[in-house]
Amino acid sequence: MKSRIWLSYELGLRGDYEGLYAWLDQNDAKECCDNLAFLEYEHDGELLHSLKKEMENAFEISKKSRFYVIFRDHETDELKGKFIFGSRKAPRWKGFAYDGQDEEDVM
Repeated sequence: MKSRIWLSYELGLRGDYEGLYAWLDQNDAKECCDNLAFLEYEHDGELLHSLKKEMENAFEISKKSRFYVIFRDHETDELKGKFIFGSRKAPRWKGFAYDGQDEEDVM
């Protein structure tokens, strides 16, 4: 089966970028912007399981690696996103928006 996916990646300073880039090149991935690629991924069985297994065998995944996949669920036809390595962390923009509340200091 073929699935169209967007793959967001973050490997840290010492990540195996060379291995990742070779894998992306072998899969004819298209560059979308920094750390985001689009590809048509050929797989047997469940998409995320197959993708995760193949990536683990193709290049080094460290504890600092983060990979987020955006895909269309073939059963529900919904767009979905999921981390296959790593997890969500606090966004860089947290705290920039004014919440409209004035704080009063009591001393």
